Amino acid sequence: MTLAPWRPALARALHRNRARADCRYLQLATINTEGKPSNRTVVFRGFVEEALQMVTDGRSEKVQQIQMNPWAEACWYFTVTREQFRLAGQLTLIGPDNDPGDLRQTAWQTMSDQARQQFYWPQPGQNRSNANAFEPTTVSMEHPTDSFSVLLLTPEHVDHLALRGHPQDRHIYERGAGEWTVQAVNP
Repeated sequence: MTLAPWRPALARALHRNRARADCRYLQLATINTEGKPSNRTVVFRGFVEEALQMVTDGRSEKVQQIQMNPWAEACWYFTVTREQFRLAGQLTLIGPDNDPGDLRQTAWQTMSDQARQQFYWPQPGQNRSNANAFEPTTVSMEHPTDSFSVLLLTPEHVDHLALRGHPQDRHIYERGAGEWTVQAVNP
């Protein structure tokens, strides 16, 4: 499989910004049940072919939103290199009932104990009534809890803006009929 033409630029930005812990955080916007945008910060967990991998709690509101409308856009800004990537495409949710391989288990095993612990907490968004529910529990390193899901964003449109230089560089990558096109545009 040939890499999408935007992947080297994104990989380079990740590499050049790797000293900053926040370079793994990006904003992900979905459409909520009222048809309005809903945005949150997520953690990039790597690539699965052309898709960006993140994880989520299968009980969260974003899961309902994705099931209603899988279209989303991520916005990712790298402070060291002063680059912005906007990646629009469809989200795929991989839960305990539809894992085509060991994607969930692999993602689970690469996370810290503290990150895994969150998936044992009470349902997100509900009233907090029991502070003890957040006390550390024994978590399985081997097998993810049923609330753990992998989220894949497969871009179909990528807008890369490099803010350094004069004039700034901006490229639009679009996939149509399985092929990517690249166009330099005005910033």
